[in-house]
Amino acid sequence: MKKTLSTMAAAAVLMASTAIAPASAQTEPAAPASPAAPMTPAPATPAAPAAPADAAKPADSAATTSTETETDTAAASGGYITEQAENQISANDYIGKSVYTSDDKSIGNVTDLIMEEDGGIVAAVIGVGGFLGIGQKDVAVPMDKITMTRDAENNNEVRLTTTETAESLQAAPEFKTLDDKQAEADRTTTSSTMPAAGTGAGTGAGAGGAATTPAAPAPSK
Repeated sequence: MKKTLSTMAAAAVLMASTAIAPASAQTEPAAPASPAAPMTPAPATPAAPAAPADAAKPADSAATTSTETETDTAAASGGYITEQAENQISANDYIGKSVYTSDDKSIGNVTDLIMEEDGGIVAAVIGVGGFLGIGQKDVAVPMDKITMTRDAENNNEVRLTTTETAESLQAAPEFKTLDDKQAEADRTTTSSTMPAAGTGAGTGAGAGGAATTPAAPAPSK
C-alpha cells in the first residue's frame, strides 16, 4: 500500500513538473532584437538649371530674326522690287536736270552720279561753264549740298537746288573719272618714250654734212 502511494506521488510530481515547464517556456520574455543599423540617405543630385526660354532673348534678337525672315522671304520670291516707293529716287530724277542756286539761277546740268560700291550716292557731277558743252568743266558736288523737291502742281516735276554759287563751282577742282586718270597716265607714258622731234634727223644731217662737204680750194698764187 505504501509502495503504491509512493509510486503515485512520484508520478504526480513528474506530471506537475512537466506541466510547469511548458508554462515557464511560454511566459519567459523573448530577448530584445538587436537594433538595425541606421540607414544613411543618399545625397540628392542637384537638378540642372533650366535652359532660358526663347522669350527671354533681347528685343534686338527678335528684330534680327524678323529681318532674317523677311530677307529669306524676299530671296525665295526673287528679291525683285515691283514699284518705286515714295522715299526712293531714280537716277533719271538727277541726270540731265538743271541745278539752280538759291537765287533761282541755273548753274549747269547733272551729267553723272557717283555711288559707293554698296549703292549709296556720294555726289552729283555737274557740268559748269562753257557754251553748248564747249569748255565745260565737271564738278562733283556732295549730295548733302543738293536738295531735291517735287512740284506737286506740275506733275511732280523734279527740281534740284544747291547751296553752291556759280563762282564757287567755277573755282572748284575738275572731277576726273578712273577712265580720265588712265587716259592721262597713258598720254604721259607715250610722251616720255617718244624721241624729241628733229633730234635724229638733225644729228644725221650734221654728221653727213661734215663728211661730204668739200674743202675750199686753195687761193691761186
